[in-house]
Amino acid sequence: MTLTPVDALPSREVRVRAPGKVNLSLRVGARQPDGYHPVSTVFQAVSVYEEVVASPHEGILVTVGGPQSDAVPTDDSNLAVRAARLLAERTGVVDDVHLHLVKGVPVAGGMAGGSADAAAALVACDALWSTGLSRDDLARLAASLGADVPFLLTGHTAVGAGRGDLLTPALTRGEFHWAFAVRDQGLSTAAVYAAFDARHRDAPPPAPSDADDVPLMQALLAGDAVALGRALHNDLQPAALDLAPDLAEPLQVARDAGALGVVVSGSGPTVAALARNRQHALVVAAAFTAAGVADRVLTAVGPVAGARVVSNGD
Repeated sequence: MTLTPVDALPSREVRVRAPGKVNLSLRVGARQPDGYHPVSTVFQAVSVYEEVVASPHEGILVTVGGPQSDAVPTDDSNLAVRAARLLAERTGVVDDVHLHLVKGVPVAGGMAGGSADAAAALVACDALWSTGLSRDDLARLAASLGADVPFLLTGHTAVGAGRGDLLTPALTRGEFHWAFAVRDQGLSTAAVYAAFDARHRDAPPPAPSDADDVPLMQALLAGDAVALGRALHNDLQPAALDLAPDLAEPLQVARDAGALGVVVSGSGPTVAALARNRQHALVVAAAFTAAGVADRVLTAVGPVAGARVVSNGD
């Protein structure tokens, strides 16, 4: 095969944006023989974004910018690299691409930043390489990359079952406003699940069921932020607090600031506070900052769309 010199490659680039997520509810069952835990979860995509810019390159090159970029691997362990290689393998193209990741979602923060990168890389490489896969095709590839990746392709709000990758769209009305307390020191998802298992060593948790989330689903359908705040739930939160006890501080700060509900996002350590409206989200964010309980503070709205091309050209 004759390789094209780098300076002769076309300058076209594809820019894709993918959101982070909040688990409005996360119910976790006992660890199975395959090492995974069955879950029942309700995802909401929020307006905290990752961007992936794909452009021609000989071989795969990954560069990273944005907050916490030095904490992101650029080797084959990076989910965006795995996504590009998988797409190339399944479609028979050469996996030549430069992926530039612009971080916006907290790293190891329980908001699925790596999964957002993978979803964005699938969409970006599909467009760059003109592989022409449907969204259903991309979703099947996404499911083999990680439990959160299929949701971040579609976005909006959805119920996840199995490992979280079996999705059913959820009907919602209106929008919901969030403030996030972000810590630069992440939590390992595996470590949080291990702490969860330790908590349930003597009494296995019940099988997760979406029947437990009927009030939450009703709140979403009604667009009732007050009821949604009361229904927020995370089975992993006590385990995250075992590993990082000081997470109790931002949880309490949010409550004191009048948050409608507050929860550790996913496996943590990001703390998500549901606000009454955009202005109240800014008030809660200011409370996080004033109390010194976060390295960074973000505000966002949800639900939003999943991975989408925002530019495709020279």
